[in-house]
Amino acid sequence: MKRILSNLLLGVLLVSGLNYTAHPDKVSIHNLILSYPGLPYLSPSSIVASPDGKRLYIACTTANQVVIYDVAQREILRRIDVPASPSGLALSADGQELYATCSAPKSRICIIATATGKLIGSLVSGHTAMAPVLSQDGRILYVCNRFNNAIEAFDLQDRRPLTRVLVDREPVAAVLSRDGTLLFVANHIQSGRADQEYVAATVSVIDTVSRKLIKNIPLANGSSLLRGICVSPNGKYVGVTHALGPNSAQSSGRLSGNALCLIDVAQLKLLATVLLDEKDRGAANPWAVAWSPDGKLICVTHAGTDEISLINAPALLARTCALPDKGNTLPTAVGSNAGPVEVSYDLDLLTQIRTRVKLHGKGPRCLAVVGKKLFIGNYFTDSLSIVDLALDARRSATIQLESPLDIVARRKGEMYFNDATLCYQGRQSCASCHSSDARVDGMNWDLRNASPESARNVKSLLFCFQTPAVMSTGIRSDASGAIRTQIREALFTEPQEQVASAIDEYIKTLQVIASPHLFHNRLSSAARRGQDLFFSDSVGCARCHRPPLFTDLRLHAIASGKLEQSTEQFLTPALIEAWRTAPYFHDGSAATLRDVVLTHNPEKHAQLTRNQVEDLVEFLLAL
Repeated sequence: MKRILSNLLLGVLLVSGLNYTAHPDKVSIHNLILSYPGLPYLSPSSIVASPDGKRLYIACTTANQVVIYDVAQREILRRIDVPASPSGLALSADGQELYATCSAPKSRICIIATATGKLIGSLVSGHTAMAPVLSQDGRILYVCNRFNNAIEAFDLQDRRPLTRVLVDREPVAAVLSRDGTLLFVANHIQSGRADQEYVAATVSVIDTVSRKLIKNIPLANGSSLLRGICVSPNGKYVGVTHALGPNSAQSSGRLSGNALCLIDVAQLKLLATVLLDEKDRGAANPWAVAWSPDGKLICVTHAGTDEISLINAPALLARTCALPDKGNTLPTAVGSNAGPVEVSYDLDLLTQIRTRVKLHGKGPRCLAVVGKKLFIGNYFTDSLSIVDLALDARRSATIQLESPLDIVARRKGEMYFNDATLCYQGRQSCASCHSSDARVDGMNWDLRNASPESARNVKSLLFCFQTPAVMSTGIRSDASGAIRTQIREALFTEPQEQVASAIDEYIKTLQVIASPHLFHNRLSSAARRGQDLFFSDSVGCARCHRPPLFTDLRLHAIASGKLEQSTEQFLTPALIEAWRTAPYFHDGSAATLRDVVLTHNPEKHAQLTRNQVEDLVEFLLAL
């Protein structure tokens, strides 16, 4: 793997078949999508059960397979190959057709006949399709197109797209209200500036009759990395799992937090935010969430601490409804992402009404409730954990889906990156700031190795080994040293070399994701015009942002946001995948690349017309 990285990575970056006619000496970033040998693991990421509960359909992300699992025989009956990584499943009410979203820059939704395991059709969807949801009558399929920031609806009878509704940022999960009139969408990351007093991700609400966005519900201050969403059996509440970042957690002396929020469906507003952590025991990286059919339990998997929480739902609702009314109202306008929301972060709120069950697998990311049994898919160990509520809800059994394989360093590093059991008290993992794929969470963090004047915006770790020094101020000479320092400073434990070196290997093998702003995998006409401006002497972007990684690896004095008068210097950021790393600057003071162009060095950009600004931004978004 090291040989592949050293000889292939920058070699591909520098000489991969490039096709710029205007700039034959420049590097075409849209051809920098790296390909590494696939890993021979299943990586279960979604589970649905047949109507009779006898079979489980499991999406296996890294195997590019959907498997059919027999519950009674405890074995895989059939493996169904799909064209790309399956990220979500939806089953028709009669159990005859299975819909699998297969994530790619141009995703496909595979339609599978469950009786035969054959693909009987497909639909073309957007960038990184996931989390399919069927309408109650089975005629419409809703899909989250994560990197298009959109929900797409398909007519299944005619097998054609109906509409696309733009939502907030990176929709990753969705659920229909019980009457089917509203679709609630969990947006993974906040979409505004990070240097504001109030910063939070949202839940978007779509009217399924008019097929329009009617509201973005901002969650509690600091809410980010939304993952799972469910609706109560009585239809009154929606539950969402997420992390709590620095805007909320650090004010109470914690680096981060992990939470379940409850939304009032009738009023379309946040009802309560419930901390899943305890005083001396974290519950990192909450992921899947499901309400039991009888309404008695809310089940939450903790992908960081390898557990599932079983929460007494009626007792929780009684306690949250008894919280004092702060008298605050949430903004109601579409696109709102700010508001004075106060929440009581009570670490004792779940005392005596929550059971934490330790699982014997790593990375529980998906969950299915089948009668009195819970089936949990463990992403990193290719196993199923089973909790039988009728027997003993405090214990779990684990079934290996197939014989365990030796874990290569890259896979092991990804597991450690997401593993909060490495952290003191299990409060967070590396993924608690950088998300599970080592990118960003849209937040500013005030870490102990940062300057005291201001918190720093989370940076993507893509190519960090190729762009020393690291951190926004270059305080660490290389990524390897930074990883070991952050294990010590953020996970509060002394780094073990075998853990740190495995994380190194994982970070080195991160792959570029093609921008959703590419047109048939090539720059659009506007982006090509923006490219000419970018490399022109008059605009001069390329003087600091040099190909192939679009950085000069140097420190520069950059004034922005709260550090406007500061003389502190910051590293020139690489621009690859800049389309997904907002907000920008070291302090997160620019919400969009358009803001960057218009507010940074205004005397240089003042010469640009409005159309030229749009062209330049389109080029940056295509990198």
